[in-house]
Amino acid sequence: MIDGDDGSIEAATPLPPVDDTVLPTSRRRVRHRLIALGTVLAAFAACGAATALTADADPTAAPVVTTQTSAPSTSTTVAPTTTSEAPPADPGVPQPDPAVAGAQQRLAELRYDPGPVDGLAGSATQSALYAFQKVQGIAVTGVLDPATQAALASPAQPGALVPNGEANRVEIDIPRQLLFVYQGGQLQLISHISTGSRQAFCENGTCGDAVTPVGSFRFSYRMPGWAKGPLGSLYNPVFFTNTGIAVHGSLSVPLYPASHGCVRIPMHIAEYFPSLVTRGQAVYVSDGSPLGPPPSSVAPTPPPDVEPSPAPVPDEPTTTVTEPTTTVTQPTTGPTTEPSAPTTTASA
Repeated sequence: MIDGDDGSIEAATPLPPVDDTVLPTSRRRVRHRLIALGTVLAAFAACGAATALTADADPTAAPVVTTQTSAPSTSTTVAPTTTSEAPPADPGVPQPDPAVAGAQQRLAELRYDPGPVDGLAGSATQSALYAFQKVQGIAVTGVLDPATQAALASPAQPGALVPNGEANRVEIDIPRQLLFVYQGGQLQLISHISTGSRQAFCENGTCGDAVTPVGSFRFSYRMPGWAKGPLGSLYNPVFFTNTGIAVHGSLSVPLYPASHGCVRIPMHIAEYFPSLVTRGQAVYVSDGSPLGPPPSSVAPTPPPDVEPSPAPVPDEPTTTVTEPTTTVTQPTTGPTTEPSAPTTTASA
C-alpha cells in the first residue's frame, strides 16, 4: 500500500518475480548467500527481542518457581507418633478400673469401708463387698458382679438389731457375721467379721469352746498395736468381757466363724476402730434373740492375759472362703468335763 498525491491510499503494483534461471550463475550464488545471511540476521534479531523483553520485566516480580501454592509435606510438621504414645502397661501390675472406683465410692457413701477409692480391687474392697452382699441378701462373692452392681444402684438399708439401744453402740450380728457402729443414733460403719467357730479347743494349756458370747456388754480394757495372748495374736484389741473376748484386727477374717471367741475385723478397719468407741460404750452381741440392756457400768476386771508383741507372720490368706472340713476336738487325756476359759485369757 502507498499514499497517493491526494492523500488516498493506493495499492502498490507487485514486482514481477525474479526468475533465477535467467540470471547468471555468479549472481544466483550472491543472491542465495544474501538470503541465507538475512535468515541468520533475522534469527539474531529474534533472540535480541526476547532478551530485551526479559530485561524489561518487572524486577520486583517473584520468580515463577517461588509462586508455588501447594501445601508443604505434612511430614515436616507432624510430630512422630512414638513421642506421644504412653508406654505399655506392665501386665504384672494391676491397673485401676473405673467401675471398681465407682463401686468403692458408692460403698463408702453407704458406710462400708472399701479402703482408698483407687480403682483397685484389694482386700479392703473385698471385705466391704462381703459386708454389702450379706446385707443385701445376695451371693457373697467379694467381687463386683452384675447382681452387686444392681444392688449398689438401689441398695436395701440395714435395720438396727437393737432399735432401742443406746445412741452410741456397737451391734454384732452373729448369724450374718456383721458389725455395725452407731454414733449419736446414726449408722457410721458396717463391717464384715468372723466370730467364734463354736468348736472345742485345747491350745497352749487352755481348753474351752470357741464361742462368742451373746448378750449386752460394755467396752473396757484396750491395747494399742499387736498383742499376744495364749490363743493367738490380736491387733488393736478392745475388750468387752471379763473372759478376754475383744473386737480386734486379724490377718485372717474368712467368710465363716473361725475365731476362739473374739470378733475379728479386717486390718484396715482395726487401724481406727478404737477411735470409734469409748470405754463404757454399749456392745450388743445378737444371735437373733431379744437382748436386754447392758450393765450400768464397766465391771472392774484385771487386764486380760496379753502382752505387746511384734506383728505375726500371716499363715493363711484373708480371702479364705471355704470352711475347713476338719474339726479340733479335745484330747481324750484331758479333763472329763470341758472347762471354761480362764477369766483373764484373751481369745483371738
